Amino acid sequence: MTLYKYIFNEIWPTFLVSMFISVSIILATDMLTITEMIVNRGVDVGDIIGMLVYLLPDIISFSLPAVNLIAVVVAFLRFSSDSEIIALKSSGISLYQMLPPVVVFSLLSFLLAIFISFIAIPWGNRSFKDLIFKIAQSEADLGIKERVFSEPFDNVVFYVNSFSSRERLMKDVFVVDRRDKAVTNTIIAKEARILLYPEERIIRLHFLKGTIFLVEKNLQSSKTIRFNTYDLNIGLQDIMAKLESRQENPNEMSTGELIRKSGKVSKGDKQYNKIMIELLERFSLPLAVFLMGMIGVPLGAQIRARGRSTGIGISLAVFSIYYILLGGTRNICTTGIIPPAMGVWIPDLFLLMCCVYLFRRVAHERPINFLASLRTKGV
Repeated sequence: MTLYKYIFNEIWPTFLVSMFISVSIILATDMLTITEMIVNRGVDVGDIIGMLVYLLPDIISFSLPAVNLIAVVVAFLRFSSDSEIIALKSSGISLYQMLPPVVVFSLLSFLLAIFISFIAIPWGNRSFKDLIFKIAQSEADLGIKERVFSEPFDNVVFYVNSFSSRERLMKDVFVVDRRDKAVTNTIIAKEARILLYPEERIIRLHFLKGTIFLVEKNLQSSKTIRFNTYDLNIGLQDIMAKLESRQENPNEMSTGELIRKSGKVSKGDKQYNKIMIELLERFSLPLAVFLMGMIGVPLGAQIRARGRSTGIGISLAVFSIYYILLGGTRNICTTGIIPPAMGVWIPDLFLLMCCVYLFRRVAHERPINFLASLRTKGV
């Protein structure tokens, strides 16, 4: 038990530090977008903090396999470089007898990944889009000014003679919609009302009695349309480019919703494949977290170099191969070339084969080939 506690206490500090660094790096890549929203759009700091909180489950889920691998590899690398593994083996303790704390730690990481996949990620993605819609609603209320050209939404310019924010009613409206890459729509209407649809996450501009001027971007042709009523939809994609559409994505749905949705979509359809990929990956990704932790034992035990940089580099290389394989199988399964029920498990099968191979080599005191070649090159 003393040995188990010793190994466990060597793993978890590295796990926490690696997770903190990984999350910080990923969040830093979004700081430009966040700064732009604060400065140009006037989004409250509280809403920005909320956005970051809602993004955390996805970020942690992405980082968890690599962080779990790094934590175990670095721990056993330290044991190996300080000759503690040799001392333990000379005392009659095999590498397999050192596994229980790693298995327990990997199981805890597995359970954390299960919680994140089934509960935290759908909640975070759904709450994130709801917050973006709230910001969009605020943009519609505050961004439109009387007798001033304003652009509350990207590529949609407003000019109104009068605006009642209480009734969300605009009069003598002039709107230029440049969202379409091929056509510019210019709308002139007597009045327009802002209608909100939170469930669909749509802001709809309902125009009354006006004219639409459609002009192609290359100025080759134009068209004039008169109308009594006309609706212009502003979706979430007009507020933040990273959001795919106003439709509910599979990663926002609970497991029960995914199962019900899959029954309503015909098999082989692209949407069906996406739903099945999301559903099955809620099991396969946590399993990958567990397998990454197990792979870390033979990798760390075989690395003789001092310093943690070698262990971290090899861990990131293994994770990169896994992630490339994961992305590739996702794309293939989405097209239907490979059924999702088979393709989703290919990355896990790769990790399982690596795990079996590495443990067999180490158990028979045989060097791992690519690690041996690294050592001969002086890495």
